Amino acid sequence: MSEREQFSSRLGFLLIAAGCAIGLGNVWRFPAITGAYGGSVFVILYLAFLLLVGVPLLTVELAVGRCARRSIAEAFETLEAPRSKWHRNKFWLIPGSYVLMSFYGLITGWLLYYCYKFFSGGIIKGLTKDLAAQQFNDLLSNPLTLFVCMTTVTVVAFLIVGMGVLRGVERITKPMMLLLFAMLIFMSVRSCFMPGFSEGVSYYLKPNFEAFTDPKQLSETLWAAMGQAFFTLSVGQGSIEIFGTYMDKKHSLLSEAVSIATLDTLVALLAGFVIFPACFSYGVEPDGGPSLLFVTLSTVFPNMEYGNFWGGFFFLFMLFAAVSTLVAVYESIVAICMELFDISRVRSTIINFCVIMVMSLPALLGYNLLSDIHPMGGNSTILDLQDFIISNNILPGGSLLFVLFITAKTGMQWHKYVEECNIGSGPKINPALFWYFRYVLPVIIGVLLIVGYIKIFG
Repeated sequence: MSEREQFSSRLGFLLIAAGCAIGLGNVWRFPAITGAYGGSVFVILYLAFLLLVGVPLLTVELAVGRCARRSIAEAFETLEAPRSKWHRNKFWLIPGSYVLMSFYGLITGWLLYYCYKFFSGGIIKGLTKDLAAQQFNDLLSNPLTLFVCMTTVTVVAFLIVGMGVLRGVERITKPMMLLLFAMLIFMSVRSCFMPGFSEGVSYYLKPNFEAFTDPKQLSETLWAAMGQAFFTLSVGQGSIEIFGTYMDKKHSLLSEAVSIATLDTLVALLAGFVIFPACFSYGVEPDGGPSLLFVTLSTVFPNMEYGNFWGGFFFLFMLFAAVSTLVAVYESIVAICMELFDISRVRSTIINFCVIMVMSLPALLGYNLLSDIHPMGGNSTILDLQDFIISNNILPGGSLLFVLFITAKTGMQWHKYVEECNIGSGPKINPALFWYFRYVLPVIIGVLLIVGYIKIFG
């Protein structure tokens, strides 16, 4: 195998790794649950869980990647003890990235569609929420439009990956992420001058201690904060691990993990400053989930002066966030196949593009031609099943695997993990934290896994 590429700058690594973590959940989930679960009190709990759970898990994946210099296709074989079986776990971890990309490209295509509709003037002024919902349903019921939008973003992302880590992934993703932050900060500052700014920010961040007087609501708040801190960083399936293989060793992994988590949290917090003042300025009740973007905000922006411009600007920001995730996970998939089958980057890119396009068809058709299929009962779609496989199984299961791997005598072993984390300048991992990583983190991840099942099937 040829010598492994490395990022040309620390900024490039941090922005691209953050791009993998920054996704749609930062915008359509974090602000909504913050407003619903105690405002700034929830944020404090979230930050605490982020430091206790999210950041340690980031260091684990980065350590495995940087030490092995291999994707999860060969990382376990490289680091495990002779004759151990840890490497067998790659056969359920690797499919996780394919399942994620089988529906993430479809959702990114929705963003492209709305970005185009706003900039082209296709969203009418004074659009009501019912009409916005109908417009979104019309999009979902049109398989040709969905296919064109999905194919467009998938082709662009794979072209970036096919150009290589330096010439493609870093050279294009780094300015895209810088522009994403610039757009978000600009829109957040603009929100300060909207008539509903004070009311929106009050709803968003005003401390609500009443949420902690009811034991049931307290448990739900703690669960929401813990879950968001865990899922926001996209740990558990090897997408972050691959970027550890391209890192230099000038900085400690704890410092890099904190930087990635900070960038991810900054996007999530600023998104609320864009969304809630806009909703309260125009008397629209904020929602969570996809309806926040494609229904609620499609109702808000047309009521603004120059609403099509601001709506297009917002969806362009969202499109950049989603494409950064596509590029990051596609890079992981392409690198895995290069190692597994000893093929060139170009060939791996072409093959995986074809595979992802075929795998994406069920989710796409699940909203129209296959809309009668409800794999999880009720009104569930094929995309809901795919999301369940990732969010409730692969991510927590993979995170548990990584933690056990770095603490097991037959795995990477704790002293090698600490040594790898502490290379370079910056804060270090204390070896005395072994018991926390070995016993506490697995329990937390196990609770998340069990409660997730209870919430769905209980």
